[in-house]
Amino acid sequence: MVQPAWQDPVLLAPESAPVPEYGSGSLADLLPTLVAGQGVPGFGAAIPELTPADRNCVFLIDGLGWEQIKAHPDEAPFLHSLLPTSRGGTGRPITSGFPATTATSLASVGTGLAPGEHGLPGYTVRNPETGALMNQLRWRPWTDLKAWQPYPTVFQLADAAGVRTAQVSAPGFEQTPLTKVALSGGSFLGRLTGEDRMDLAAERLAAGDRSLVYTYYSEVDGQGHRFGVDSDAWRGQLMYVDGLARRLAEQLPPRSALYITADHGMIDIPFDEQSRIDFDEDWELGAGVALLGGEGRARHVYAVPGAEADVLTVWREVLGEQFWVASRDEAVAAGWFGPRIDERVYGRIGDVVAAAHDDVVITASVKEPNESAMVGMHGSLTPVEQLVPLLEVRS
Repeated sequence: MVQPAWQDPVLLAPESAPVPEYGSGSLADLLPTLVAGQGVPGFGAAIPELTPADRNCVFLIDGLGWEQIKAHPDEAPFLHSLLPTSRGGTGRPITSGFPATTATSLASVGTGLAPGEHGLPGYTVRNPETGALMNQLRWRPWTDLKAWQPYPTVFQLADAAGVRTAQVSAPGFEQTPLTKVALSGGSFLGRLTGEDRMDLAAERLAAGDRSLVYTYYSEVDGQGHRFGVDSDAWRGQLMYVDGLARRLAEQLPPRSALYITADHGMIDIPFDEQSRIDFDEDWELGAGVALLGGEGRARHVYAVPGAEADVLTVWREVLGEQFWVASRDEAVAAGWFGPRIDERVYGRIGDVVAAAHDDVVITASVKEPNESAMVGMHGSLTPVEQLVPLLEVRS
């Protein structure tokens, strides 16, 4: 039905956004569930559909969401064949967490905590101690690790409880701050090729009676950002990683469970003015804004002191038909960042938080030229970004 021109536009209410399944079916619930089944103290089976195994391996494919696997049976025949196994044989996905972005999701995986607790609630967020934006993927500017994320990782706690623990990834990730705050514990084993990672992950899985191995592949996400999930380059990466997953599955030692998941999905955004709203050229959106954080589909907006209410009003009026636009307190109350917000994390969240509902992004062509040029985007609460697989192979 066409809305009469004289009627007010229908704005998206913050509480209408689909909230991640924190506590029962999100990325933060995966490792706690696995190590609970291995007898590590202090953890419970948060994802009740999963059956315990003595040896657990998590293969995280950056950027490969549930919808992408469903849509590409020809390029990913092995992964597609595993869809019915997802989430303990229910054939259902789990959720990433908000925002659906790598730094946030990897911290959720490794700590077993929602973003409101681990404290990496976006791609870039304001550091309340300095007032400057902090890039949590690249860790710029340098920020004290323990102050920013003080909780132990699940890997550390599992290793201390006698579970043989290892991360198998690209060598360059070993010393990154994100690895240290989110994925440290046990052994880090760097291998350049995907094939070597799969082989070593299987070897390390067999090295203990109880073992926990994490391995990672990044280039599905990389090609999606550069060329989009509708590109031949992206499809080529999907075909390659499908072969890696099969290679690892075929080498599982006895009493093992392999879980294949992702940190987020991805959506291609057209290069037109309707789909890409440039903050750096929009005086109305910029009025009263001191800092623009987050990323195109999940923005943290930090207002000049005293302008918080005005910024919220303008952003809601301009974008509220295409974005869920919430104040910090509204986003917290709606549960976007999880059921609990640590005091140290509260000020990192934007005075206004804008999460895309439609196929649209807020770019910043001057301040963020590289990010603004990306084809594939992610971050918001929509199914294509939030839903990730939890495919299972057991031996």
